[in-house]
Amino acid sequence: MSSRTRTRSVKTAAGVHTVRIPRQRGRRSDPFVIVVPERPSLTREALGFVGRGLWSVRRALAPTGLSVLAFLVAVLLNAIAWWSSLVIAPVAAVPVVWLLVMQRRRPARAAALAWRIGLAVLATAAAVWLALAAGFGPLNGTLALLWLLILITAQTAWLIIRPSR
Repeated sequence: MSSRTRTRSVKTAAGVHTVRIPRQRGRRSDPFVIVVPERPSLTREALGFVGRGLWSVRRALAPTGLSVLAFLVAVLLNAIAWWSSLVIAPVAAVPVVWLLVMQRRRPARAAALAWRIGLAVLATAAAVWLALAAGFGPLNGTLALLWLLILITAQTAWLIIRPSR
């Protein structure tokens, strides 16, 4: 087969549409290829915009991410082993022990003591929620509302405490 009738393969990147124009006759008979890049869909553009926005504020949304992770862990633990709630339940006492140890080692007054107590209450509520959600399911009864309240409280406290840049 002669080189005039044989098609030449041109490598293109994935997701690129190529338009091939047949060989022209005459002096300038070199073949050329027009490459038209694929335009992303409106959905992909919107998801990219939301993803870039969330990525830029990822540190500010840390409590939300941890809360969603705890929710998914509770779903898995409830589906796999309900008895795991009996193992998680004693963990609810850890924040109270932390508060007592910290108050004994480094006594705090007024605002610092209030923040410590608030943090211990929030951590205890989260551990109790995780134990109950692992045993009964995270959407059972008022556990979903309790999860949402803990999420809002943790996110608000995080935005107040976290140093801004």
